[in-house]
Amino acid sequence: MEQIELGNITITRVREYYGSVEMTPDTFFPEIPKELWADNAPLLTPHFLEPGTNIVNSAIQTWLLRSEGRTILVDTGVGNHKERPVLDRDIVVNTHLHIDHVGWNTYLDGRSWVPTFPNATYLIPKDDFDFWNPENGHKPLLGRGNQNVFEDSVAPVHQAGQTLLWAGTHQIDAGLRLDAAPGHTPGSSVLTLTSGPDRAVFVGDLLHNPMQILEPDANSCFCEDPSGARATRRRVLGWAADHNALVIPAHLGGHGAAEVVRDGNKFAIKGWSPFSPFTEQD
Repeated sequence: MEQIELGNITITRVREYYGSVEMTPDTFFPEIPKELWADNAPLLTPHFLEPGTNIVNSAIQTWLLRSEGRTILVDTGVGNHKERPVLDRDIVVNTHLHIDHVGWNTYLDGRSWVPTFPNATYLIPKDDFDFWNPENGHKPLLGRGNQNVFEDSVAPVHQAGQTLLWAGTHQIDAGLRLDAAPGHTPGSSVLTLTSGPDRAVFVGDLLHNPMQILEPDANSCFCEDPSGARATRRRVLGWAADHNALVIPAHLGGHGAAEVVRDGNKFAIKGWSPFSPFTEQD
């Protein structure tokens, strides 16, 4: 099952890639002691850690929401240069502007990058727009890893007049709200869903692996502001635990999302979402 309903909002999981990221846990998450990976092997293998190889598995996926008669995409993956039929959307949410969250913002039409969704509004955090704009001269941690991404996946939709650069908070509709969640990048954001009795939070790259639920102070190697990322992760996971909200990261393989509970000054996984787990054979 790749679709669930929370209140009046339908969520569909759209897969782009699942498998190895060719990084070991100590490289991807240098702040997590090596022995904790072994201690939690039953939780992590095979969906989040390749058995026998000590290589991290991850997913690249888009979340498609239907709410109040509109269709909303949360992050647009890596993308490529192939032309494809233009399937229109009402709103595109980029939780932040890393390469693997904006790829299908645009597609290559001849020699030009053009918006994939010509009638959509692209909701982009202003702090990330300013940070990644090469005209501003910032020196990001990711360096060449995000090279040309602003030029081919962000600037074209902005030049087309389709962006809404927001800051602080932005209410999409009665059940969906964007909030600043800085740390991973200066403009990282989360999308909170509140509909009927149900709650969820799309956390982007706030966490990449279940170990960051168990060890909330552990950053990935890609966090621009380590202390800010830790504070934001604890705040958002605390809200999710207190409100029985489904935590939906951008890159979690397996069932893709989890319910969390407080565990002393850390957190634990209470259960997984009903989404079908990705496997290598999918």
